[in-house]
Amino acid sequence: MSIVWDYDLRVKSYFCTYIMSTIYSILPPNIPSAGVYYFTTNAGIQYEVRFGRKKNDLLNVTIVFGVINEEYEGEEYILTNKGDVFRVMNTISKIIELYNAQHPNIRIYEFTGEPTEGEPLDKPTKRLRMYVRYVKRLFHEVYWDMIIEKNKITVTRKLV
Repeated sequence: MSIVWDYDLRVKSYFCTYIMSTIYSILPPNIPSAGVYYFTTNAGIQYEVRFGRKKNDLLNVTIVFGVINEEYEGEEYILTNKGDVFRVMNTISKIIELYNAQHPNIRIYEFTGEPTEGEPLDKPTKRLRMYVRYVKRLFHEVYWDMIIEKNKITVTRKLV
C-alpha cells in the first residue's frame, strides 16, 4: 500500500512542479522604464501587467494586472475560469522578477486584490490571499517586509 501512495506523491509532485514552472511568452516593453508588459494565454486571453510609479515617490510602485480583451468589456479583473490561474500567476511573477532586476532601487511594491462580487472590502479578499503566496516567493523576508491591510499588500525593502 505504501508503494502506491509513494508513487501517487511522486506523480503529484511532478505534475505540480510542471504546472508551477510553466509561464506564457512575455512581451516586454521596448523601453524598460515604460513598465508595461503583455502576455497571451493559450485560450487567447490577453493580459497586461503595469508598473505605476507614485508621483510623490518614484521608488514606490503599484503593480496592476488584468485582462485586456475587448470581449470582457473593459472588466480587467474578470474571472476567466480557463483553468490556468497558476500559469497566469507564474507569468506575472516572472514579469515582476524581470522588472525588479531592471529597477533594483525600487523600495516599495503595492498590490491590490480587487474583490469579487459579494466580497467585503474590510478584510483580505480571495485574490489577495492568493497573491500573498506569490509575494512570499518573490520577495524574501530577509530583504523585504510585507504588510497586509484590508485588500492591499505593501512590500517594503528592508534597510540592510
